[in-house]
Amino acid sequence: MTAPLARDTARERSRRRAARRNLRSALLFLSPWIIGFSVFTAWPLLYSAYLSLTDYDVIRDPRFVGLDNYAQLAQDPKVLQSLGNTAFYTLVQIPLYIVVTLALALLLNRAGQRAGLFRTLFFLPKMTPPVAVGILFLLLFNGQNGLVNGALRTVGITGPSWTTDPAWIKPGLILMSLWTVGSSVLILLAALQNVPTELYESARLDGAGFWRQSWSVTLPLISPALFFIVVVNTIAGLQTFDEAYTAFFGAGNTTYSNDAALFYVIYLFQQAFEFLHMGYASAMAWVLFALILVVTGIQLLVSRRLVYYEGGQR
Repeated sequence: MTAPLARDTARERSRRRAARRNLRSALLFLSPWIIGFSVFTAWPLLYSAYLSLTDYDVIRDPRFVGLDNYAQLAQDPKVLQSLGNTAFYTLVQIPLYIVVTLALALLLNRAGQRAGLFRTLFFLPKMTPPVAVGILFLLLFNGQNGLVNGALRTVGITGPSWTTDPAWIKPGLILMSLWTVGSSVLILLAALQNVPTELYESARLDGAGFWRQSWSVTLPLISPALFFIVVVNTIAGLQTFDEAYTAFFGAGNTTYSNDAALFYVIYLFQQAFEFLHMGYASAMAWVLFALILVVTGIQLLVSRRLVYYEGGQR
């Protein structure tokens, strides 16, 4: 009995040594990511949480003020205005973005092998720097001699003042955001190509037309991809910054009316780097984080009823 027990004990010690060696090797390979995450993500995140409870202007040391920054947020009219602009932009942009993306993906799916060139052309605008897109917005949507209004004049329509009329600034930015639908088009195209063709054949045998097939076959089977695009673009919409800041706030721009383009992240940026209210800006950042968390959580709950997953589970 002693010899088998000794062999089992030796094997157990050998397994533990092997497990420790594997753990050390895994940590060694993961160490660049762990160090990078700790230094550039975890520490700034925790420090910003601390700064949100302080009065800090970069020049002087942080002074603890508790929840005063958060109380001030509730009374700041610019916060409410920027939140309203951001909510309007996101709520209008997401459905329009999905419709355009789905329409282009359906066209590419019908094109078959000839879609290769168009996939590349649709994706290329995604590579354009956001600053360049902001400048391009001013050129295309200029109320006097912009290309968009010029095209509208050719069909007898007088275009609005996209860059100076507060009622048209956000619609113009929403239309400009459709410039970068290419990556989402490719995601939906891949989802469409994975829909089994026999399901369409069965639907046609049952007398279903194009719209019925789209509603009962296509949309349920690509709903996970649609849901992914909605979540990602909702988060991006709530953090809208680059194009609007370049067009209406960059380089001391005072030519155009910019209150309608004051999105939440732009106001956060102003508080942090123009007014040096770092504590106040950190509180704004945590409020935005909480808002994104709540909105994403609601979307996940809704997805249980609307998103079809393989195996019939919702």
